[in-house]
Amino acid sequence: MSAYSRVLIKLSGEALQGDQGYGIDPLTLDGFAKEIAELQGLGIEIAIVIGGGNIFRGVKGSTAGMDRASADYMGMLATVINALALQDAIEKLDVNTRVLSAIEIQEVAEPYIRRRAMRHLEKGRVVIFAAGTGNPYFTTDTAACLRAMEVHTDVILKATKVDGVYDCDPMKNPDAKKFEELSYLDVLSKNLKVMDSTAISLCMDNDLPIIVFDATEVGNMKKVVLGESIGTWIANTPRGERRKTS
Repeated sequence: MSAYSRVLIKLSGEALQGDQGYGIDPLTLDGFAKEIAELQGLGIEIAIVIGGGNIFRGVKGSTAGMDRASADYMGMLATVINALALQDAIEKLDVNTRVLSAIEIQEVAEPYIRRRAMRHLEKGRVVIFAAGTGNPYFTTDTAACLRAMEVHTDVILKATKVDGVYDCDPMKNPDAKKFEELSYLDVLSKNLKVMDSTAISLCMDNDLPIIVFDATEVGNMKKVVLGESIGTWIANTPRGERRKTS
C-alpha cells in the first residue's frame, strides 16, 4: 500500500541526459517513463516538474553575459522540450498525460490553471508542469514547491543522481557523510544545496516534506512511494512520526 496518494516528482533536466552529457538520452527517458507508469498503476496521483539544464540553464547563460531574464526564459523553453519528450514516452505506455505550461504555448501544451491541474490529477492523468513558475529569477525547484502546494501533494520526491543529501560532494569526497533526516533549518544553516533557499523556505512555511533519492537506480521511485526509508527525509517531523499521523 502506498504511503502517499498524491506526489510531485521533481526531475532535473540533467537526469534525462544519461551519460551523454547533453540533450535527452532515449533509454534514460524510457526508464523514467516506465517507473512513472508503474506508480500510476498503483493508483497514485502524479505531478511532475521538470528542469531544463540538459539543454539550457538560465543562470549559466547570465554568467556568460546574457541578460538574466532572457536567459531564464530560454531555460523555461528548454523545460517545455523536456516535458513534451517525457509526455511522449509515458503515453507510449498507455498512460494519459497532460503538459501544463506556465508560459502560453497552446499548440503544444495547456496553459497552467490550478483547478484544471487538480481535475487532471483526480482523473488519473499524469500532469507535467513545464516552464517553471513562468517568471525569471525563480528556479524549477521553487516551481516544484509552489506547484506541490497549489495542487496539495503529500510530498515532493526530488529525483537526483545520488542516494540522498551529503555534507559534501560524495563524488569528490569518499568520506562524505550522508544525512538520513534533516530539518528545513538544517538545510538552510548548513547550506546543503538541496534546493535553493526560496524553495526550502516555501516548504518549511507550509510543512511540505521533501525526499531526496537516487532516481538512477531502477525501482527506487516505487520504494519511496511505498514508504521505504531510502534517500534523505527533509521535514519538521521525523519520517516515521509523519507516517503515523498522515
